[in-house]
Amino acid sequence: MTPKPRYRRALPTSESEAGGPLVVPVVEFTVHEDGSMTVTIDGNPHNPPPFAPGWRRESFPTILDDLALRLQTPLRVQVRETDGTTFTDIITPPRARRTEPPLSAEMSSAAPVPRPAVSVVPVLRQVSGGGFVPGEDVAVAIIHTHSDAAGDGSVRALLTPEQVAAAHTGEVILFGRISGTIVIGRPE
Repeated sequence: MTPKPRYRRALPTSESEAGGPLVVPVVEFTVHEDGSMTVTIDGNPHNPPPFAPGWRRESFPTILDDLALRLQTPLRVQVRETDGTTFTDIITPPRARRTEPPLSAEMSSAAPVPRPAVSVVPVLRQVSGGGFVPGEDVAVAIIHTHSDAAGDGSVRALLTPEQVAAAHTGEVILFGRISGTIVIGRPE
């Protein structure tokens, strides 16, 4: 004879409590010859943010991290390469970290214990490129504004104090998108 369990199972009151069918979103990446990509979630287009460049192969980790964090569910990922090969994987969202330890009965009646400062892990985004000399020092710059060159080819950029303060190294890069000219300077 099987002994009775010391607990009583309650019947689920809704399908969500019963577990129900698990639906895993399908994220499809289609890589094109020029390195650009189209991304769909369950067949619906997933476009880059407004005014951002189109998705490229280099965007792959950023897109996956963003979707896994935002949807908080496992993702079925299918990558279709230009040569027709297909790769499939399941990506799981990062686990939420506990911010406070659970209080035991003894601790709840005691004097409050100061919590150590919680360090916040930064969310990092990737930008990559090729064609550099091995070991070369490569500056990383965020574009705040654009300016047009004068008739003689000179340019002047006017920056607000907030924009200058955001340049942590104190350097500003002027980059000519057509000429390829690069000038590195410090705001006056």
